[in-house]
Amino acid sequence: MSGRASWPALALLLASALPLGGCDTGWLGEKAAPPLPGKRISVLSHDKLLEPEIAGPAVQVVLPPPEPNDEWPQAGGFSNHAMHHMEVAGNLHEAWSSDAGSGSGKRRRLLGQPVVAENHVFTVDADSQVTAFDARTGKRLWRADTIPDNDFEVYTSGGIAYDEGRLFVATGFAQVVALDARTGRLLWRQTVSGPMRGAPTVRGGRVFAITVDNQTYALAADDGAVLWTHSGIAEIAGLLAGNSPAVDGNMVVVPYSSGELFALRVDSGVPIWQDSLVTIRRTETVGALMDIRGRPIIDRGRVYAISNGDMLVCLDQRTGRRLWEKEIGGVQSPWIAGDFLFLVTTHNEAIALEAKTGRVVWVTQMQTWKDPSDKSGRVLWSGPVLASDRLILGSSNGLMVALSPYTGDMLGWQEAPDGVTIPPVVANGTLYFLTDDAELVAYR
Repeated sequence: MSGRASWPALALLLASALPLGGCDTGWLGEKAAPPLPGKRISVLSHDKLLEPEIAGPAVQVVLPPPEPNDEWPQAGGFSNHAMHHMEVAGNLHEAWSSDAGSGSGKRRRLLGQPVVAENHVFTVDADSQVTAFDARTGKRLWRADTIPDNDFEVYTSGGIAYDEGRLFVATGFAQVVALDARTGRLLWRQTVSGPMRGAPTVRGGRVFAITVDNQTYALAADDGAVLWTHSGIAEIAGLLAGNSPAVDGNMVVVPYSSGELFALRVDSGVPIWQDSLVTIRRTETVGALMDIRGRPIIDRGRVYAISNGDMLVCLDQRTGRRLWEKEIGGVQSPWIAGDFLFLVTTHNEAIALEAKTGRVVWVTQMQTWKDPSDKSGRVLWSGPVLASDRLILGSSNGLMVALSPYTGDMLGWQEAPDGVTIPPVVANGTLYFLTDDAELVAYR
């Protein structure tokens, strides 16, 4: 176990949720630890663009109670990317940290979330190596290289998914690879039309993956055979990231870097409906990219999706009809919990919205610049993830932050070993995050 400080600040409970005797009271009534020594770090800013929509009756955020989850088997948790409210311990302390391989650099980046299954944690690093750890102790169990024998170049891989004892890796060398989850032994390889930057999604014996040239592949999980393909509009430029389809029942919702959103039949790939998350308002170079980089969510008959091109939509799952839309952009995956949607915008605003109406309930402006005086060193925020009444976000400047999901107020922060631009995951009451230098850290 590392000697870094525990995370007492993230254990603070929202004052309105529990009568507290004073500022120094923490989770379940124990005394909070004194402030950490050193220079105070500015985590919040006052330059927010969005404002809560106060028309109509005041909105009180009510969430379902936190529930335990044994696994986080793929990017976004479940195949529909709707994890709602998960359970972790009151006071989080670092349990262990382990080296997960090669971190982000000038040529390659870490993109894939860790996955947790069978009391193991699995990661894929910037050199396309997959590593398995014991979830209890952090001990490395095996490491497998997924690069083909005839390829001497290493490309950024998209991510991994687990299902029924197998790991599926979407790679940067235009192959989907299946490994035995207990040993790392290669089971099969399937070549596709292009590299992948997003993790695959697995459900019902099928593996779904999206290539950088906007083609979706449905593969048989048993042997990698191509079952069907679907194509969107090819884009010349895109963000250095990828996305994962959302699957629910016989529907797979596929996001493309062109801003197109398709609902396809799982069994055949035949389109059910389509939409386009494209606006013409933004003109700056990065803003002109209409990529859908936040994972779409399928939840209780609705589909939620956000694009970098300033478009957030809620669609009827069956027909694709827009129930509401907002000119709000983002590259992080939204989070649904009960009747509320949480997300981080392209302007680093953490916001809560009513899921049924899209009305903005609260806005918290997160730090945007490492040096606000001259606006240099842009800070990137990842997440959010909701665990035991805390919205947890990571940042590229090495901070993990907890906000109240009820008000957006700051609950606490903890310094990470390096930047955290991949959202954390939660399983078995433990919070896992993978830093940009490929250190896997567990808090419980």
